Amino acid sequence: MSRVLAIDIGGTNIRAGIADADSPCETEVVANGAAPSDLHAFRAFVDAQIEAYRPDGLGIAIPGLANGTLCRWVPNLPYLDGNDVAALFPGQPVALGNDAHMALVAEATAGAAAGLADAILVAIGTGIGSAVLSGGRVLRGSGGSAASFGWASADRDDAGDDRSGWLERHAAGRALDRLARSAGLRNGTELIAAARAGQPDALKRLEEPAAALGTCLAGAVALLDPAVILITGGVASSFDVLAPLTRAALTRQLPPHLRSIRIAVGHFGPGAVLAGAAVAAAGSPLWKVDHV
Repeated sequence: MSRVLAIDIGGTNIRAGIADADSPCETEVVANGAAPSDLHAFRAFVDAQIEAYRPDGLGIAIPGLANGTLCRWVPNLPYLDGNDVAALFPGQPVALGNDAHMALVAEATAGAAAGLADAILVAIGTGIGSAVLSGGRVLRGSGGSAASFGWASADRDDAGDDRSGWLERHAAGRALDRLARSAGLRNGTELIAAARAGQPDALKRLEEPAAALGTCLAGAVALLDPAVILITGGVASSFDVLAPLTRAALTRQLPPHLRSIRIAVGHFGPGAVLAGAAVAAAGSPLWKVDHV
């Protein structure tokens, strides 16, 4: 039975998983550690897994922009920029993708979007990543940057930022941390806990990020008409608190026939990216090969 190797590299950590090609979502984590600090260390980590497990395919998820097997822009890991991973690991069939795109591959294969042809995934952590399933395929766009939802904006007067989109600055984890500190709390986790306990001030402070998220989601829903919006990432565990506030803004900005859009938390949790990379490496039709 053939096996695939999946790599999930983020700005902080890296993980590797092995799975049978026939059941790639059942990925076993075989290595993890701090994210490599340079290209040499990254290659050494992946080469060690290839040597140990002799996979028949390699799937790599990165926190940035991928076009085919080329890393185009990875802000937190700039040493990957401009590198073709197929050239870094010759002899290995490679599937490379953005981490949110890979998470949606897993969810559409055997998770909360299984059996659906159209869905949106929003991964909310320190920043915001996203992916779109349309007509049964994960969209990547002309240059690999489709569904960069963190850059959605509901403020025409915003000055913009080269590294962080408007929605990220208003609704991602660091925005919750900022709001928490303004309330004398340590971080967003404490702010969510206070809101879950019914503290009015905490609930009031969460209205702004939830409204930003709901308003931008309304535009995405109106454009794409998905069957479900999936919420993943670190903020997913807090979405019981944010959901009613987000839903209110979303509903307000949608026509009646779209207001019933379902919002759900992803099935795979923090393992979605690794599972999706394994699915892509196994040759899923959800992840068709694009050429640079």
